[in-house]
Amino acid sequence: MTSTITLAEALAAGTVVLDGGMSNQLESAGHDLSDELWSARLLAERPEAITEAHLAYFRAGADVAITSSYQATFEGFGKRGIGHDRAAELMALSVESAREAARRARVSRPLWVAASAGPYGAMLADGSEYRGRYGLTVDELERFHRPRLEVLAAARPDVLALETVPDADEAAALLRAVRGLGVPAWLTYSVAGGRTRAGQPLEEAFALAADADEVIAVGVNCCAPEDVDAAASTAARVTGKPVVVYPNSGETWDAEARAWTGRSRFTAGQVTGWQQAGARLIGGCCRVGPEAISGIAGTLGAA
Repeated sequence: MTSTITLAEALAAGTVVLDGGMSNQLESAGHDLSDELWSARLLAERPEAITEAHLAYFRAGADVAITSSYQATFEGFGKRGIGHDRAAELMALSVESAREAARRARVSRPLWVAASAGPYGAMLADGSEYRGRYGLTVDELERFHRPRLEVLAAARPDVLALETVPDADEAAALLRAVRGLGVPAWLTYSVAGGRTRAGQPLEEAFALAADADEVIAVGVNCCAPEDVDAAASTAARVTGKPVVVYPNSGETWDAEARAWTGRSRFTAGQVTGWQQAGARLIGGCCRVGPEAISGIAGTLGAA
């Protein structure tokens, strides 16, 4: 069912389970994502596949679905010949697809929808989302992000997921861009050790969100599982806000080959430590599927 309490209220009361990776779930269903638009392409071509992917995670125990709009931008769609109005329709459809999955799930627990907004580098589709330092000013980045955030907010998700942010400058731009939209947000960095991917100390990066009223949770995503504990502790200490964590499997993305290398290091048993470090919104990112989310839900339910 859709929720009668807000996600912020749920986080104040306990721990909430996030979903896992959208792309790996779509690929496991046989969809080809070897495209610069990634899963966003299916919004135009196979929206039912998006709904089915969300439904798999809700049935696995996720309480929150993150929409397939991570790579959905006016600029990215424009490169594929999709005009402004149609692009806006597809962004709104990403929220509706998740809502439809929540309706079909037919569960008694509250369910929420988080509208994904990936970093500027995701639109470039060249791996720079894992580096940051695009050569753009905070003002320029704010002008890039604001129009699509306005469209996503108008679709009335429960929260905006400002995710996989590699750079504190981009976080500053995103925090400006969500002001006045009337929808709460969470902010998650992609990190390596105790720093953002762009190299800034996490204390400084998290501090940007400490006084942002719109931000209901702060943390990390699409990082190695072993980087979560320290980052979660830092986020909780610096901001005093609930912490959100959803690392990837621990495998490494090769942007040139467009393939994952290495082995998975993600286990459901790790979530207890993350919860003790302050995490209240816990799931997985790339290469973390419904089985792992079911494990997380079971672990947290038994805690």
